[in-house]
Amino acid sequence: MTNANSIVQLRSVSRRFARTQALDNIDLDISPGKIIGLLGANGAGKSTLLRHIIGLYLPDNGQCTTFGTDAARLTPTELARIGYVHQEGELLHWMSVKQLIRYVSAYYSNWNSQLEEKYIDDFDISIKDRVGALSPGQRQKLAILLAIAFEPELLILDEPASALDPIARSRFLDLLLHIIQDENRTIIISSHILSDVEKVIDHTLIMRKGKILRDCSFDTLREEFVKATITSLNGDLPAELPFENIVDCQRNNTKAVLTVQKYSQDQLHDKAKAINCDIEIRPLSLEEIYKAVVS
Repeated sequence: MTNANSIVQLRSVSRRFARTQALDNIDLDISPGKIIGLLGANGAGKSTLLRHIIGLYLPDNGQCTTFGTDAARLTPTELARIGYVHQEGELLHWMSVKQLIRYVSAYYSNWNSQLEEKYIDDFDISIKDRVGALSPGQRQKLAILLAIAFEPELLILDEPASALDPIARSRFLDLLLHIIQDENRTIIISSHILSDVEKVIDHTLIMRKGKILRDCSFDTLREEFVKATITSLNGDLPAELPFENIVDCQRNNTKAVLTVQKYSQDQLHDKAKAINCDIEIRPLSLEEIYKAVVS
């Protein structure tokens, strides 16, 4: 994703923790107006990457710039344009919810009180409760509110919905779609709940062992892989099926279910016809695509 107007740029960024290469020579451009799904297993480097963007971590090699400023030198002006929800984020437990909201809002001249009120109502947040007494799901809802109510240009969400129930997650996804209506806003969401991420993202970053395996639009990724069910119309299937780039194959004598890469539907139909087979083709879910990419 290369853009002259990139709000985040990483150039040859590497970071090691003891024996673990958390980031390995990463080049990345993030442009405005997208919802980006950052995917990868635990230890892939996702959180490390996000922390470099806001200057919490500094690279061993390379450079990371955010809003045109070296991430190591971000000023309050740049940081006020970034909302961040971290999976291990700590809140001030001794305050009430109302006190914490007022405390945080005082730092932002652009705090949206109407958005705050709507969010509190939609997500059933009790403002009288002490923060330390909240359930994990309620604390996560509060952390999200504190990150979005000042309407940041860049919203970074690191496992933001892991403690939310299904109804709250659905409302949260609707909220993201509402936020991104402003074409100058960008959202990066890292989550293991791929069925949720799939509903909102338009760009994908897939990481493994500190490297970026895919950096492309979600549409491009969906076109890369398909699942094909091939059924023999007469006798057994050939021992060797005439398909290259097979990612996965489950078969018996008369039927095969294939995950294949870089084939058009016309090509697949032609190959099935050549071996006297019927074929059904369907797109893969994001979870299936992710498994195909990292396998």
